[in-house]
Amino acid sequence: MEEFMEAGKPAFPKRRAAARRNRDKILDAAREAFAEPAPEVSMAEIARRAQVGMATLYRNFPGRRELLEALYADEVDQICDAATIAPGQSPDAALIAWLRLQIAFIPHKRLIVSELLQHTDGHGVTGHRARAVEAGRPLLAAAQQAGRIRDDLTLEQIFDLIVAIAKLNESPDYLRPLFETALAGLRAPRS
Repeated sequence: MEEFMEAGKPAFPKRRAAARRNRDKILDAAREAFAEPAPEVSMAEIARRAQVGMATLYRNFPGRRELLEALYADEVDQICDAATIAPGQSPDAALIAWLRLQIAFIPHKRLIVSELLQHTDGHGVTGHRARAVEAGRPLLAAAQQAGRIRDDLTLEQIFDLIVAIAKLNESPDYLRPLFETALAGLRAPRS
């Protein structure tokens, strides 16, 4: 019993903290690996990059699908958390900054989503998109109410526009001006 106690407290919080750190290391390594234009990355390579053993990897993520789902959910959580208007920021600037985060996420997401779709039925992907849309809806509404963003567009349409551009198999340098043109086109016409 003493081995599980330290200064009268259970050792479990330390184990939970170490487990959380290992999980984060695995996700960071996977995010980095999937951002590279290399062919499919093995689970062993992800464990190596995370500097954890295979048992630790599989304890956290029993299979590739679970790792991909966790990675995608983590990315979407970050996008959702960023859907805010900072003090002193105009609603349209907040929306455009948030959409730029979406665009920056696309190179990572493209590889993750395409592989995730190979390993699942796709419902998780659409569910996460719905979460992102709901998180960003107040930003769009505020920008439209301020008369700064066209009021004839929904967030779903804006996402579809971004995805359509992202589907072009071109370099980031080629896509960047297309994204900027699309973002500029969201602005409400001046009267």
